[in-house]
Amino acid sequence: MNVGASNTTQADIAREPVTIIRPPRGWMPINLRELWAYRELLYFLTWRDIKVRYKQTLLGFAWAILQPFFMMIVFTLFFGTLANVPSENIPYPLFSYAALLPWTLFAEGITRSSNSLVQERNLLQKVYFPRLLMPLSSILSPVVDFAIAFVVLFGLMLYFSYPPTITMLWLPLFLLLELILALGVGLWLSAINVEYRDVRYAVPFLVQLWLFASPVVYGTTFVPERFRVAYGLINPMVGIIDGFRWAILGTEPPSYLLIASAAIIMVILISGAFYFRRREKAFADVV
Repeated sequence: MNVGASNTTQADIAREPVTIIRPPRGWMPINLRELWAYRELLYFLTWRDIKVRYKQTLLGFAWAILQPFFMMIVFTLFFGTLANVPSENIPYPLFSYAALLPWTLFAEGITRSSNSLVQERNLLQKVYFPRLLMPLSSILSPVVDFAIAFVVLFGLMLYFSYPPTITMLWLPLFLLLELILALGVGLWLSAINVEYRDVRYAVPFLVQLWLFASPVVYGTTFVPERFRVAYGLINPMVGIIDGFRWAILGTEPPSYLLIASAAIIMVILISGAFYFRRREKAFADVV
């Protein structure tokens, strides 16, 4: 009786359809529908990053203000006072802080996203979800720091008698461009870091070089006119920082520099997305 039942069960199992899951091949675009299906996981990963960052810290969210504020003081002392770097007739503390806000957000985004897959190797190897959520959440979490540090900017604007204008409505566009750039760079670095751990040592050095190659301590007008288009193409943060300064302080509009930066940003994002998807099938095995 038991043998018959066993044979029946095996026969039923044999008739069940078998689904074989194979990793996709070739260069694949991002599956936006799948990302939307996992939007709640993106929210929890982002919120977890925020809580972990300030867990068991004495000053908590004050660190989001202290970093750009003290960098502004140092830049003002050495570049604004001693080196007398031109600031387009704007008080140098306000001039530099308006650029430090987007720069700090960008630097934090690529630093965290580049290590996101390696740091979450245990989660990566146990369950399936779109791997893109890891670098994406690491880029979204610094936005909270950006919002907190923005309060200091309003204080500086009031202190130096620079009231907000209608051009500040453009800030979300420049913020979106910056997040797209950070995502594109983060996709490249995080995918490479899975296989070559040199990335974790190279990123801090890259961020330092990129800081002084960007118009943070100086303005874009400091660069000769004939080199500005190439400057915007080589360094897409140029158009973004100029856009922030224009929206906040009413400096010279970014114009063609923003177009050049936006073009290279889309190239970085698309190429990074395809490379990330290309390498995604091996992440769990290599990490």
